[in-house]
Amino acid sequence: MPYHRPIPRSKQRPAPSGFFGAWVQAEKYIQIALVLPSAAFIGWLAGAWLDGVFHQTWITTAGIVLGIVAGLVGAIQLAIAYASGPNQNGKGENGKGDSGASS
Repeated sequence: MPYHRPIPRSKQRPAPSGFFGAWVQAEKYIQIALVLPSAAFIGWLAGAWLDGVFHQTWITTAGIVLGIVAGLVGAIQLAIAYASGPNQNGKGENGKGDSGASS
């Protein structure tokens, strides 16, 4: 197996501090707070439209439930990503889940 040189570590910028850092933190929390109601609203809209298309009465409820589930999953993923630190994609430096060590 050929040897692949590891990708050099990029210089990470320090976390913003002061007034700008507070705005960044507030944006993160607002994003988490808006995911769930937005997903539920989109599920309700899609369900209501499908109710009209298929002349049913239960699809709106199913759309709301699916929207809430999708919103919860999205909010939890965002919260975990923000809690994990500056590397928000959950992977290592090389994008494979490790930090550059090759076998």
